[in-house]
Amino acid sequence: MSLPQLNGSACWVPVCDVESVLPGGGACVTFEGVQVAIFRMEGSGKWYATQNRCPHWNEMVLSRALTGSHGDEPKIACPMHKRTFSLRDGRCLSGDDLAIETFAVRVEEGVVYLSTPGAAFLERERSATSEARQPRTFAIRSSG
Repeated sequence: MSLPQLNGSACWVPVCDVESVLPGGGACVTFEGVQVAIFRMEGSGKWYATQNRCPHWNEMVLSRALTGSHGDEPKIACPMHKRTFSLRDGRCLSGDDLAIETFAVRVEEGVVYLSTPGAAFLERERSATSEARQPRTFAIRSSG
């Protein structure tokens, strides 16, 4: 199995087995301590990868996003706020000024490979994770 370099510098790293991600679903993998969401589209069988952090609420939830399409554009819908993002280029399809990072994925011999995320992305994600909001608390009122 020979996996070529991308743009002369990036390389491919194995992140999971094909069976680890159900068709129409996602999974969270880590690369150098940073979470990345991997998606396997139902029907087409195509694979995509994005950052796992929701850019709106700064939560690590995108691997649990709903998958689908907007016309011929593969997309995910964040489980927290339902904003949708293109799996091809990361732009927000809901009209908001938000975007997510996307990464190339390939599958060979039952193994899913991710193109290595760049240093700037890794540093930004580590910083965002360390500065994440404190857990939200909710008050429950008694009806009595």
